[in-house]
Amino acid sequence: MNSALPRQRSLAFALVLIHLAVSTLHGWAHQAATVALTTFGYLYVVVVITVAPLLAALLLLLRRQKSGALLLAAAMFGSFIFGVWYHFLSSTNDNVSQVQGAWHSTFLWTAVALALIELAGTLIGWQLYRKAPGSKAHREF
Repeated sequence: MNSALPRQRSLAFALVLIHLAVSTLHGWAHQAATVALTTFGYLYVVVVITVAPLLAALLLLLRRQKSGALLLAAAMFGSFIFGVWYHFLSSTNDNVSQVQGAWHSTFLWTAVALALIELAGTLIGWQLYRKAPGSKAHREF
């Protein structure tokens, strides 16, 4: 087994936990700044942004590395695209430029932090997937 895999798996767990903490804080900022999401947005946040990374971490813990890593990469990539679109590109109330008041700074910095964490999670998940036993890239090592 590649000696980097345990470190990468530990990094993946850490990213999932940090992501959960930052996304929880971002959710509080949403509520405090009265930034509501659509029904689709709420469902996406629950399923893709919250549950999927936790399930990916559980799969990695259970040594289901290939499926856990792929789910981690997909969930973090989906979270990244969703967050960048709504927080920075769209002209909705969820754009950081539209949030005013006492929670603006928290909303802004948690949105930036989430984008960075989700990009890192995508890359780590993809790297773990490529190195997972049974993957084509793993056989090449």
